[in-house]
Amino acid sequence: MKTLTGTGTLVRLILRRDRIRIPVWLIGLVFFALSSASGVQGLYRSRAELVTAARVVENNPAFIAMNGPAQALDTFGGRAAWEIGAFGLSAVALMSMFLMGRQTRSEEESGRMELVRAAVVGRHAPVTAALTVVAGVNLLLGALVAAGFIALDFPTGGSLVMGGTFAAVGLVFAALTAVTAQVTEHTRGVYGITGALLGVAYVVRAAGDIGNGSLSWLSPIGWAQAARPFAGERWEPLLLAVVVSALLVYVAFALGARRDVGAGLVAQRPGPPVASLGLARPFGLALRLQRAALIGWTVALFLSGLAYGSVGRDIEDLVADSPEMGDILTQTGGNLVDSFFATTTLMLALLASGFSIQSALRLRSEESSGRAEPLLATAISRARWATSHLTVAMVGAAIVVAAGGLGTGISYGISIGELGQVPRLLGASLVHLPAVWVLSGLAIALFGLSPRAAMFAWAALGGSVVVGFFGQLFGFPDWVTELSPFTHSPQVPVADPTIGPLVVLSGLAAGLVALGLWAFGRRDVATT
Repeated sequence: MKTLTGTGTLVRLILRRDRIRIPVWLIGLVFFALSSASGVQGLYRSRAELVTAARVVENNPAFIAMNGPAQALDTFGGRAAWEIGAFGLSAVALMSMFLMGRQTRSEEESGRMELVRAAVVGRHAPVTAALTVVAGVNLLLGALVAAGFIALDFPTGGSLVMGGTFAAVGLVFAALTAVTAQVTEHTRGVYGITGALLGVAYVVRAAGDIGNGSLSWLSPIGWAQAARPFAGERWEPLLLAVVVSALLVYVAFALGARRDVGAGLVAQRPGPPVASLGLARPFGLALRLQRAALIGWTVALFLSGLAYGSVGRDIEDLVADSPEMGDILTQTGGNLVDSFFATTTLMLALLASGFSIQSALRLRSEESSGRAEPLLATAISRARWATSHLTVAMVGAAIVVAAGGLGTGISYGISIGELGQVPRLLGASLVHLPAVWVLSGLAIALFGLSPRAAMFAWAALGGSVVVGFFGQLFGFPDWVTELSPFTHSPQVPVADPTIGPLVVLSGLAAGLVALGLWAFGRRDVATT
């Protein structure tokens, strides 16, 4: 047991360091799950409406590929579980990945782990402490989700299994991240490998759900959905997830015993002896650092657009079968299809804001890691260095937003035989670009004014999501909804685009960027 010496102390240290991060994740995921469940109760007023909506899902492979198999969709519990679906479980996996990577490989990469290991700390204590905390977070998440569903008067058995699916997926990806943290030397490598495996799990699950069902058993997300919350619950798939998690933890310990602190099992490939001309300039370096993220987000938004576009034709079938449902979905005005695409383009723009904020906050990570200080010690000015990353964030956001709109237009245009929908839906996506830039500008402003506060840009995105999709459900006052920049974006294609709000939002984004650059030029470089 000497290899676990100091585990308790490290657990307390992790809880201290992540005392804000962990509650934010928990609150966000629990709110997402319970608001989705409450939304189902508010949207569908009778079982007949549930049956009609279930028929549309069951006949559309795109719906099933996006969210999971159609299980008991004619019940409130089954519909709520499906709407949370694979997206919600993927968000839990991302939480585990980020929390676990931060407390393992990130600590080694920064050099802090070497100082910790110099004390009376066992070889496996750091990983054990991180696993203990992240596992506890996932179990607490599952308990909160289950309790929330029960409080909303969903069946107790299904509620417990629903919470169990959240915990099970989180445990698997926490253990998987512990393994990848032993393999690569860099945190971005851990996130890249684990994120890619999450993507594979999602795609394999989708392929299994719409084709050969046995493929879904190769995915942890598929295991969770095979537990069938509110649809004849099964605990065996969740036990499988626990067993696999335990095996992955064993592998992580075994690999950790075979490497040095700070090193990875796979040695970093040496770079070329001479840097390219692009890397000799700040913008070229910024683009190189963010190239993989830009490509990944662009592909993800394009594929999401393809999926959403394929659904548009079936929305009309839904109206034909249930006029009442059509009335609900067209409350924002316009016809049903246009209302649907106004919502989906907003959703894609909110997703694109994730890249925009992540890219802008690369300034913070470069500064806190100490990599920015040597660059700023040369002839490169602070403004030029910051502007290089800012350019990637702003231009990259435009590319990502356009990819979502392009995918939506292509898919819908092909499905109805009218490719003229491509520029129409591309434009519907691009009208949200100034709002995306506002969130980028906010991240830059916070970075310049107070580096530690820069992460609150994510809270602004979370607030925009809540306002955009749950504002009417919860009856938020107008002044609250107007805090979101997306509230002021024209609701194209329901309404005609107006230039005024776009100019104001673009001006606000420019002002926030200017404020951030001004403040950054007048403070010390922070290395923590």
